[in-house]
Amino acid sequence: MQRTLNRRQFLCRTALATVSLGLPVLGHAQGQGTSQPPFKTQLRKALILTKPTEDSLKRIKDAGFHGVEAGVLPVAQAKECARMAERLGLRTHSVLRGWADFNSPDPAQVEAGLKVTEDALRAAQAFGADAVLLVPCRISGMPMPKPREFDIEFDQDTGHLRRVVAGDNAPYAAYIQAHNRATDTSRQAIRRLIPLAEQTGVVLALENVWNNLWVQPALFTHFVASFQSRWVKAYFDIGNHVRYAPPQDWILSLGSLIAKVHVKDFKLSPTDPNTGSFVDIREGSVNWPAVRRALEQVGYSGWLTIEGGKLSPEEASRRLDLIIDGK
Repeated sequence: MQRTLNRRQFLCRTALATVSLGLPVLGHAQGQGTSQPPFKTQLRKALILTKPTEDSLKRIKDAGFHGVEAGVLPVAQAKECARMAERLGLRTHSVLRGWADFNSPDPAQVEAGLKVTEDALRAAQAFGADAVLLVPCRISGMPMPKPREFDIEFDQDTGHLRRVVAGDNAPYAAYIQAHNRATDTSRQAIRRLIPLAEQTGVVLALENVWNNLWVQPALFTHFVASFQSRWVKAYFDIGNHVRYAPPQDWILSLGSLIAKVHVKDFKLSPTDPNTGSFVDIREGSVNWPAVRRALEQVGYSGWLTIEGGKLSPEEASRRLDLIIDGK
């Protein structure tokens, strides 16, 4: 069976029912002093600290954050960082593994990527984290549509692209072939990792960050849901997807498949919505009230981790409070 999708169909895609991650969370006081009703979902605030130290942890604690996302560290070091965080009442909730090369033609490179991901899962267990951010691979170097030109049709069984634009797809034949191969090889590699994810109690949270793969909500939802595993979910980055579709469309499509959320902002070019640049949160094209309502609609209670930007921890915390309050 094949599926054609366009903007009007994004919200019609229902996510595969999965076991959600239950997190005891403490959010900012939401809706108080405004006409907004309180949100039922509660959100925790985090920053990325690749290698947490006592001083850096204390500063973000004082700024009002609840936890951090760390890098891949040796198990003993991760355990010590976890103890430091716990003493301050903080939590390391996730590990940033990042890019892999599961579509590499070199089997040794694929195996090396699997090894790093296994190390990340064990580090996450030592940190007391419940997810690892994993970008399975990327494709580039061939003609491909601009972000707003995509009009994707894909096979519902395999997730393979049938077309990427309306009309003649011959110019994008290499892109379609590379995309389908990346989907297959990524699925094979991730399935090999699921037993260790279950053993460590750590979710593989997949992200499609600027890798030219799964670039529309229904397609990414299909890929993540295809594993039919509670140990494979999505790590949704709000700012990374603005060029392709509004972030709230992605959230509503992914639904309960969302394990974690990165908070970034992106300002679209006023002359070409296919381009733009990253800016500090609340200074770009993201409709933050719509994003907050979408998170509420899908029942996401969990972590919002700010990635990048030039804000001080104090200002970042203040702006994130506004977002959590739906402003």
